[in-house]
Amino acid sequence: MEMGLKNRVAVVAASSQGLGRATAEAFAAEGCRLAICARNQQALNAVAEKIRGEYKAEVLAEPFDVTDAGAVRDFVNAVVQKFGGIDICVTNAGGPPAKGFLATTIDEWKRAVDLNFMSAVYFTHAVIPHMQKKRWGRIITITSITTKQPVADLVYSNAVRAAVVGLVKSLANEFGKDGILVNNVGPGYTATDRLKELAHSRSAASGKTEKEIFEGWSADAPLKRLGDPRELADAIVWLASERASYITGQTILVDGGLYKGL
Repeated sequence: MEMGLKNRVAVVAASSQGLGRATAEAFAAEGCRLAICARNQQALNAVAEKIRGEYKAEVLAEPFDVTDAGAVRDFVNAVVQKFGGIDICVTNAGGPPAKGFLATTIDEWKRAVDLNFMSAVYFTHAVIPHMQKKRWGRIITITSITTKQPVADLVYSNAVRAAVVGLVKSLANEFGKDGILVNNVGPGYTATDRLKELAHSRSAASGKTEKEIFEGWSADAPLKRLGDPRELADAIVWLASERASYITGQTILVDGGLYKGL
């Protein structure tokens, strides 16, 4: 299917591994010009070189922390200077620690808000004026199934990621008139390093092996398997494309049917 994304400028945050990396590669495969970032410079540069070699894509790669508002602003300015504008922005960040409520700390709550909510605010605030100039834009946030169905021992994620959905709805309502579509994607249990960390934590707390933890997650989904990061990336590319031109303010779950609500 022709997605109409060739030569579009796509910004993908936290793209040195996992869901961000899969998303960056998917946009490169569609012929996008790409701007990627992550904290780990060595890992980020390796991803950039792979994408340049495999997809012959133009890639701007800069290492920084997405909780730094100034660094986000400088990165967006660098993208505009290099590519002349920004068409697509995918906000993304690593997940907060897995804990029950009474084990949480105030400092960790603040870090979770900065990492998983304020980083999205920083990116959207910086890119929207550039999208308004073109009267075309796509903003897609990566959150979690926790925005629809809380997950045990992920109280930070359950609470903070819901705020991102409120932001998405607000931005969709305000900037639809400017041709800017804003949506959220919520992955279920997807085979990433983050899920391995969660399995390790659950194993230590429950006495089950990590293999048993993974098997339990797979069994919970109607498809009886974990998701592949590329499956989430494909959904994001579709939301960014002309094929999804009348969809905004939505949360699309890519969870193998794990969410049990209507």
